Amino acid sequence: MDKRKPNRLINEKSPYLKQHAYNPVDWYPWGDEAFKKAKGEDKPIFLSIGYSTCHWCHVMEKESFEDEEIAKLMNETFINIKVDREERPDIDQFYMNICLMVRGHGGWPLTVIMTPDKKPFYIATYLPKESSYNRIGLKDLIKQIKDLWINDRKKILERAEKILQHYEDFTRDRISDDEINEVDIVNAVLYFKDRFDKEKGGFGKTPKFPSPQNLIFLTRYSKIYKDEETFNMVKKTLKEMSKGGIYDHVGYGFHRYSTDSKWLLPHFEKMLYDQAMLIWAYTEAYQYSKEKLFKEIVEEIIEYLKRDMYNSEGGFYSAEDADSEGEEGKFYVWSYDELKNLLGENFEIFKEISNIKEEGNFREEATGKITYKNIIYIDKSFKEVAKKFNKSEKEVKEIFRNCLKTLYRERGKRVRPLKDTKILTDWNGLIIKALSLAGRVFNNEEYIDLAKKTADFILDSIYINGELFHRYKDGEVKIKANLDDYSFLIFGLIELYQTTFDDKYLKYVLDLTEKMIYKFWDKANGGFYFTSSDNKDVLIRQKEIYDGAYPSGNGVAYNCLVWLYKLTGDERFKKYINKMERVFASNIKRVPYGSPSFLIGLMFMLNSTEIIFNGDKEKALKLSQKSEEFYIPSKVLAYNTEFLRKISDFINNIKESKDLKIYLCSNFACQQPIKSEKEFLEKLKQI
Repeated sequence: MDKRKPNRLINEKSPYLKQHAYNPVDWYPWGDEAFKKAKGEDKPIFLSIGYSTCHWCHVMEKESFEDEEIAKLMNETFINIKVDREERPDIDQFYMNICLMVRGHGGWPLTVIMTPDKKPFYIATYLPKESSYNRIGLKDLIKQIKDLWINDRKKILERAEKILQHYEDFTRDRISDDEINEVDIVNAVLYFKDRFDKEKGGFGKTPKFPSPQNLIFLTRYSKIYKDEETFNMVKKTLKEMSKGGIYDHVGYGFHRYSTDSKWLLPHFEKMLYDQAMLIWAYTEAYQYSKEKLFKEIVEEIIEYLKRDMYNSEGGFYSAEDADSEGEEGKFYVWSYDELKNLLGENFEIFKEISNIKEEGNFREEATGKITYKNIIYIDKSFKEVAKKFNKSEKEVKEIFRNCLKTLYRERGKRVRPLKDTKILTDWNGLIIKALSLAGRVFNNEEYIDLAKKTADFILDSIYINGELFHRYKDGEVKIKANLDDYSFLIFGLIELYQTTFDDKYLKYVLDLTEKMIYKFWDKANGGFYFTSSDNKDVLIRQKEIYDGAYPSGNGVAYNCLVWLYKLTGDERFKKYINKMERVFASNIKRVPYGSPSFLIGLMFMLNSTEIIFNGDKEKALKLSQKSEEFYIPSKVLAYNTEFLRKISDFINNIKESKDLKIYLCSNFACQQPIKSEKEFLEKLKQI
């Protein structure tokens, strides 16, 4: 048992906050108690924002927050608040956007020094303990802030007001007469073509992020606009990523991003949203190309999620740390001798495939020093290695797989990185989307059941008395939902409805959409705020249109509204769609490649097919699944019921029948019903 005296964070559920519970810093969680204390003692606030799997957050904690000298200075000078950015994305987004505005870059840990009324006057990311190379250290910074707060507070307050005013101007909607159109779609594609790495896939140089929404956008563009070059970029990227160290070949799942251009050396944390979005990207790539590798990667990611990230009550955990035993990547890397002893007679073949070296096959990111550690990746093709060792390609693949199984068993004896067992509504919405799609495309009932269990868990346990919440942890539901929670969950439920034809999920889609509009819609200009109208923790409400590590809430909400409009023909949804296009037009035109999720929705709006099944539901589900043999990205799948006819004017004209009939529709006009499977599949070939 830890004999150190804990601070207030010991009572929190967040693994990130609990990591700091024994710091000598007198941490508070975000809340009224801290702000009242700051006002009562007339102290500024030191706000530190991070997350449990953040490597540099761990570094700053070890260097500074565990240091008695720094803690004493912080406790004397500030009221200190710790925030888990995954629990409180509203607070994180507000101060991170200010950091981006002030400094031109951002990251975590995010360090904010502000007045007791939440107005920031100093903002930075990671800070070392000591000053060096013209970079101020935390020790000197605290002393300077203390002096200014006591002797020149007017300067601080003026700076805080100036920052907020500038930020308010920066975020103000700039409505123009511009309209987004296919030109913006093409301009985004041209940007990606210009930055494509022909040798190793991906876009730009370093670091390289998976950015699955970019790949999904390009895949859909390639299909809709018949541009083979675009999909070739996607295939190259997906293949190179799956060979690289960014992919965990031993235990499956993708790490956060690659620090080099070859996808070799990752930052080792694993995030739920990356797995969800990559399942989606690889599934659609398989649909389009029928390449077996893409299906295998989907199966492996889902195996990792089921095995390591699933909560038996329902829902998926949020992340796994990069660090174990205080060292980043220690769980994942191997010494030369270790591999040689473990793999025995198969070592030479394995060594050739993964470029295993005695000095290690990667160097330290910061210093370039030899590491004597190896990352498992596929450096040479199986065909190339088979030729060298006079074996068949099949034999070499089997040897490689068996070696990985041996390493998996051995790795199980190591100290595993911390698992963040928060269940977040928004990220689980993405998983529901991904599993539902993969279940339908690969005709896999297990995936569909996982999607249903996850959706039902959220709807039963996190959607309480008509109020959606953001976080579930150890039986506790907390923090009212933000835009991403609503839009991502709706997005997932739409896909689940299309996979099951269960009206229950469609009813929840409509219910949650109405609540999303009520809570987040900007009645004056259009678009959705990230925070609800009753959120008092952020000083300025913001709208996000640019995608980050995952799609923006507005991008996903736009897709949901387009789907609902295409299903129902309700002009009210179209009005919201048109207002979103108008309010975000200038931003999207300026940086079209920054909003691929919104552009996916625009392609859906411009090019859609509605497929309405009527009659025998079991046959309809089987034929719906069979239709996934064809890649038709902008489609609506629905099953004719009394409830659907009630909400959809154009489907209201389709009468129920006992025999299976299928209607292909576009722009709310349906062709004559199709009665045979053969004719239906022939029609789909032509789309």
